[in-house]
Amino acid sequence: MRTTPIAVPAVLAALLLLTACGGSDGADGKPDGNPCSAGTVSMEVGPASIAPAAGDTGEVPVSFTNQSAACTLDGFPEVRLAGAGDSESLDVPPTEGAKAQKLTLAKGESASFTLTYERGPRGDGSFDAENLRVDLPGDSDGRTFRWTYGPVASDGQGGHKISVGAYQQVGD
Repeated sequence: MRTTPIAVPAVLAALLLLTACGGSDGADGKPDGNPCSAGTVSMEVGPASIAPAAGDTGEVPVSFTNQSAACTLDGFPEVRLAGAGDSESLDVPPTEGAKAQKLTLAKGESASFTLTYERGPRGDGSFDAENLRVDLPGDSDGRTFRWTYGPVASDGQGGHKISVGAYQQVGD
């Protein structure tokens, strides 16, 4: 039986070369692994679809635009609601079934995510939030915004009816 030699060293070298060349955003040759940070993006909350009464569902969009070199969003935004004087806080979990995606934003490009919540009655286990804190993955210098959308309903199991969606690219 006759065998044909395989050029394993040449194939391996080509794969290693391709791997070494990857990881660039293509625009300026810089790696695309630089995480986006609060210092390099402008951030805005709203306009919201406010839940007008207890039991109603509302949505609060958070959008941001990269103001610097290309940066990456990987995972979910870290969102926390704070009560009076920041004495109590509520970490907002990802929306059930949502899948995080990795986005690279060039300078001037935008992304957003949405908070979905159910308004609750004052008291009765609802979380009476006053502030919304948003941190981007890997960045501890987030931004704080005033929460004016009413109390967040209790889920009856020690949690609350609020979640954060995945990042979405805005525009083309």
